[in-house]
Amino acid sequence: MTITIYHNPKCGTSRNTLALIRNTGVELEVIEYLTHPPSRTKLVELIAAMGVSVREVLRKKGTPYEELHLDETTWSDDDLINFMMAHPILINRPIVVTPVGTKLCRPSEVVLDILPLPQLKEFTKEDGEKVIDAEGNRVAHTS
Repeated sequence: MTITIYHNPKCGTSRNTLALIRNTGVELEVIEYLTHPPSRTKLVELIAAMGVSVREVLRKKGTPYEELHLDETTWSDDDLINFMMAHPILINRPIVVTPVGTKLCRPSEVVLDILPLPQLKEFTKEDGEKVIDAEGNRVAHTS
């Protein structure tokens, strides 16, 4: 079984997602996409596998999104992908690929929907929010 995460170790959501995957006991491939960005072909495949628009994969916060005026509707999907290739920080993260599916895991607990194995123990996110209880069950949150 292969699980891959396109990860940014400086991102709390990405770190929490990675920890949730590891909480299943499975080994995975961690790709630090800022230093090893996916090829254009791979990025297009990931977006298609997630079933989302190219714009949904664009990250705004902490990126050159505004300076590049990427909110303008004149940019085509190809243009936006070119920007992501030139500036990998524009690729929102983390993207996780499992045998069950591919998702942009924001918030981090979205990864639970595509993990093929159960959680092994309690899990609390870095901000103190409990996600998995002592029995390995997902904690329901009301928001």
